[in-house]
Amino acid sequence: QVQLSESGGGTAQAGGSLRLSCKASGHAYGGSSFCMGWFRQAPGNQREGVAVMGSDGKAIYAESVKGRFAISRDDSNDTQYLQMNRLKPAHTAMCYCAAVFRALRGSSCYSLIPDSIRGQGQPVTFSS
Repeated sequence: QVQLSESGGGTAQAGGSLRLSCKASGHAYGGSSFCMGWFRQAPGNQREGVAVMGSDGKAIYAESVKGRFAISRDDSNDTQYLQMNRLKPAHTAMCYCAAVFRALRGSSCYSLIPDSIRGQGQPVTFSS
């Protein structure tokens, strides 16, 4: 059974940083042969893609997080990370790790991530 297990959520002050981690297990894909990413959902809002890294190794970001967030992967451990810097209260949301288990470029994967297999979510709260 495929599982995505997240950690690292919490509360930080505006301008601070948080790092989310997500480990994938129970799948048959090796190395970087599938797409992983993150999406978020703030109260009363729709799901919004944040960042993805495709099987081509290219990262795609939402415009609102470019220059602030960085996605990375450790394929030897089936783990991805989202480093979130210079955060604002408006960034408060539930953040979810997600994966599309097939080879996809980041540009093709980005729109699929919010509706894909996901973890349980991590609350991310920023206070002023």
